Amino acid sequence: MLQPTVRRTWGLRGQTPIHYSWDRRDRLSVISAISLSPRRVRLGLYFNVFDHNITADDTSPFVAGLFTHFPKGIILVWDRWMVHRSAARRLRERFRRRVHIAWLPAYAPELNPVEQVWNRSKYTDLANFIPQDVDHLGRALRRSLRQTRSQQCLLRSFFQHARLPI
Repeated sequence: MLQPTVRRTWGLRGQTPIHYSWDRRDRLSVISAISLSPRRVRLGLYFNVFDHNITADDTSPFVAGLFTHFPKGIILVWDRWMVHRSAARRLRERFRRRVHIAWLPAYAPELNPVEQVWNRSKYTDLANFIPQDVDHLGRALRRSLRQTRSQQCLLRSFFQHARLPI
């Protein structure tokens, strides 16, 4: 959202830092996937940014785009969000042999490594960030996700946090 995520900050003694923002409700939605290559044991981060709430109509093309990187097929590990359940039906019909879907337990975001991508972007890279508009927020978010994508040790730590062996 365009509202800043306010975190602890530093300032000179006697000069309290002040964040000037106004009540804005514009937002971006992001879909992402962390991949694990079985041969090279290399992790990848794929994402797409939308200016509207994500629907199953957005999820299916995103997953279809992953097939350009993984032509033999993919295993999706999804939470039980309604959009994922709807997209799963469509994907099974369209890519019957190339996609397999495994479900995380209900109400268990701590088991989802992708949740750590969002935590890092929101509470570390974009903490105290006050965007001028949605485009400014989008550029900063993409920069944050590209930096996260380039750090293998960081991506591995997301799996460690979820206590998932890789």
